[in-house]
Amino acid sequence: MSLTCRVLIIASSLCYIASPALAQQTLPETTPTAADLKADTNSKDPLPLQDLRLFTLIFDHIRRSYVEPVSDQELLENAIKGMLQELDPHSDYLDASHFSSLQESTQGQFSGVGLEIGSENGYIKVITPIDDTPAEKAGIQAGDLIIKLDEKSIRGLSISEAAKIMRGPKGTPVIFTIVRQGEDKPLTITVVRDTIKTKSVRSRLIEDDFGYIRISQFQSHTGKDFASAVKKLRKKNPDLKGFVLDLRNNPGGILQASVQVVDALINDGLIVYTEGRLENNNQSFSAQTGDLAEGLPIVALINGGSASAAEIVAGALQDHNRAIIMGTRSFGKGSVQTILPVAQDKGIKLTTARYFTPKGRSIQAQGIEPDVVIQRATITEIGGDQRIKEADLSGHLSNSNGNKKDKSDKKSKGSDTNDNQLFEALNMLKGLAIFNQTALNKKTNATNTKN
Repeated sequence: MSLTCRVLIIASSLCYIASPALAQQTLPETTPTAADLKADTNSKDPLPLQDLRLFTLIFDHIRRSYVEPVSDQELLENAIKGMLQELDPHSDYLDASHFSSLQESTQGQFSGVGLEIGSENGYIKVITPIDDTPAEKAGIQAGDLIIKLDEKSIRGLSISEAAKIMRGPKGTPVIFTIVRQGEDKPLTITVVRDTIKTKSVRSRLIEDDFGYIRISQFQSHTGKDFASAVKKLRKKNPDLKGFVLDLRNNPGGILQASVQVVDALINDGLIVYTEGRLENNNQSFSAQTGDLAEGLPIVALINGGSASAAEIVAGALQDHNRAIIMGTRSFGKGSVQTILPVAQDKGIKLTTARYFTPKGRSIQAQGIEPDVVIQRATITEIGGDQRIKEADLSGHLSNSNGNKKDKSDKKSKGSDTNDNQLFEALNMLKGLAIFNQTALNKKTNATNTKN
């Protein structure tokens, strides 16, 4: 079906041109029904004729008196843009050019820099760079405030207008001037555009008994890929004791994909629900029976770059007590946007609903508060203990286990000690594994004694 004749509902819309995210942000296609529209129309007051006359008067003044000629079409489109942009940071007007870019994005691949962006105080703010994209490799970070692109101020530009500048042919540069917290002066970073392709799910063993799954954004196949990653880790080690679910700097994506990820980890219950003014914007999603991880301990990592669908996952796992949430407070985008075609080649992106966690918490402008707050920090190892130990003494007694190497001497596989949040998450999993094993041993001993 052509994009120009369908309604697109998205769970994350921080940027829909500079990154491929919009292609990954659709819900099952829904269209406002005639009953919805009739009910909504009937509920409204009559059009404010006095305000419309004022608009017409100002419109006429501009077209007759402005220093340069302006076409009626341009004036009207500017009025529409302003009307939408004043609603909230995520509603926007899609002219023919932006609507065409939207169609490209839905193909899942295009040339750009790979940023999720929002607006703040008239400037464009980086929500997060997407994994393995030119923006991330160049050093642009979540929270950076973009004040210039190609040495031209972008103050006052809409998200779509700024994103359009960031797009361009593969291999061409775009110069970012950014303000970063902790830096005395603006930074200039050159990013070379490339074809943006994102791999949604990555997994590995970080130690023999513990796994790591990273979800960079929620795409149409993320749920299936996540399930495969869990099975793959458990096949590598049938005695797996838990895994880290990394949702940091995940800008969101398809709501249905986030539902599938949660569904793979809980046996039943509500996952998320949405509420809006139209009936078809009120939806709820619940889990099917079956936990692929079979109760394995999970630590989920989030930060200020975790938004929308990523927050849905974190909130649902937290409400169901299925995972310990660690890191820092998430971004706080709890609204749903709908792409509504309004002409053959134009549309609007309109906020139509809020979503809520299973316990009824709204994430909007609040985010998910971690169970354990861990700020990002740099780890510096102090020199090893050089003191003489018993094993260094001449004639020391042998160990009763035949001096076999203790399991605690195992080297970590792929755990990054420079990532203190991942380091702490792994320590939490180790503690849970010890606690669970101790509880199991006590239960077994009690059963044997009773028998």
